[in-house]
Amino acid sequence: MVLERLLVMPETIFLNFVDMDLGAITKYSALHAKPSGLILQYGTAGFRTKAEHLDHVMFRMGLLAVLRSKQTKSTIGVMVTASHNPEEDNGVKLVDPLGEMLAPSWEEHATCLANAEEQDMQRVLIDISEKEAVNLQQDAFVVIGRDTRPSSEKLSQSVIDGVTVLGGQFHDYGLLTTPQLHYMVYCRNTGGRYGKATIEGYYQKLSKAFVELTKQASCSGDEYRSLKVDCANGIGALKLREMEHYFSQGLSVQLFNDGSKGKLNHLCGADFVKSHQKPPQGMEIKSNERCCSFDGDADRIVYYYHDADGHFHLIDGDKIATLISSFLKELLVEIGESLNIGVVQTAYANGSSTRYLEEVMKVPVYCTKTGVKHLHHKAQEFDIGVYFEANGHGTALFSTAVEMKIKQSAEQLEDKKRKAAKMLENIIDLFNQAAGDAISDMLVIEAILALKGLTVQQWDGLYTDLPNRQLKVQVADRRVISTTNAERQAVTPPGLQEAINDLVKKYKLSRAFVRPSGTEDVVRVYAEADSQESADHLAHEVSLAVFQLAGGIGERPQPASDGEGTPH
Repeated sequence: MVLERLLVMPETIFLNFVDMDLGAITKYSALHAKPSGLILQYGTAGFRTKAEHLDHVMFRMGLLAVLRSKQTKSTIGVMVTASHNPEEDNGVKLVDPLGEMLAPSWEEHATCLANAEEQDMQRVLIDISEKEAVNLQQDAFVVIGRDTRPSSEKLSQSVIDGVTVLGGQFHDYGLLTTPQLHYMVYCRNTGGRYGKATIEGYYQKLSKAFVELTKQASCSGDEYRSLKVDCANGIGALKLREMEHYFSQGLSVQLFNDGSKGKLNHLCGADFVKSHQKPPQGMEIKSNERCCSFDGDADRIVYYYHDADGHFHLIDGDKIATLISSFLKELLVEIGESLNIGVVQTAYANGSSTRYLEEVMKVPVYCTKTGVKHLHHKAQEFDIGVYFEANGHGTALFSTAVEMKIKQSAEQLEDKKRKAAKMLENIIDLFNQAAGDAISDMLVIEAILALKGLTVQQWDGLYTDLPNRQLKVQVADRRVISTTNAERQAVTPPGLQEAINDLVKKYKLSRAFVRPSGTEDVVRVYAEADSQESADHLAHEVSLAVFQLAGGIGERPQPASDGEGTPH
């Protein structure tokens, strides 16, 4: 069938496919055979499942990366990781030319290619090449990184097999955090203007900016300069250990869950701390000590501390975005620049953070659908766009025009304004604008706290979170739920949104929304209100409405109790 298609193609298109060694692809593909009946979906986080089911996917994503590289005439990244998932899982995602997520049309190609049966592989590759007008004579270059999971090295070799069989060149960076691979791709595609595409280049760029910034902090002693870091037994520990001597004059870090014992993401890491509202295992916390947790691939960060009474306080992505955007706004006011700054959140952002930003800091806030690609895309619309998900994944983006303007201001303005412009210039260098990056975000936060002379409690006290609760409801088919207005309103099934509206009216300062999970047949429920008891009741009542109207299966939702869901 493939041969028939090639024979009826116009000569120019036929010659394009002569370079694709279909025989070699078939031969290699058989060595990375797809388990029959396995269907996977490329989502925001790429592909994720049990590691033993991923060999064929890795090989095929190597093929796809070569096609994407040829089409964009750029370096493409392939990252082997399952982020905050358990150690036995793994996953893969592709990184587009400027360090962004893969374009949506290519996510569809990824899903199609990963799920193709062996006999259809050639046809699917030709389809993608035709549809996307890929010039197969074009050179291709792919960079590869992996996390510390036991399965990652072998799986990244399968990616390399896919790259080489299609004639692509590659560079294997080996062990990297996910944001570091995004950085490498961005550097390589901007001719080194963004930075040097080596691990030393990454360390030096961020550390130089951090040390310059913290030199200007007026606080004495080291009370603000010591930080406990939970590395989730992941790649973050290796990279932070390599990097710490570059910035040690500005910050002393003490690493916990560094991978020397303990399993990746098990009872530790940003996701565990946020979900369970308690410190990770293996970390002793004295009162008012500043602590933070990375996730397994170091692209998320949350902060926390114990107060004098021993109560745990979480500082999540909402408060991180607030600290950063407030500081940026203050610097802009000082310099006298009226640049357009915006904060991008999802429906999961706590209502108190939105109110504080809009009403106190006068920073406009925008809401998008859940998923980093949506936030990143929206943040690009501003001169300065700050985005963070509540889970601690985020960064700040600065337009090229802003970078040029600030650089000029740092050279031309009089003393006080020049100092503020220089700070902003260093902040721009300190952010990994290619992706949310726990190491980069940590250094930004530490620099801002030092410059403003803020303790962790003062930061936490900027506003008080509204109590909230997250629950999951099992359903036969999550697709029965569709949403609009950045996932804050349910369109289907009929009657569900009306039921939610009626329930919300019963409680003060309340809101609730439901959305289908991107990965499993569950519906996620979020509720917030003026008290934890009200938030719990509202979440439970909304869960029952979902169960009744959206085809719930198994046991009826039970009232929330401590340890379930995600209160703040």
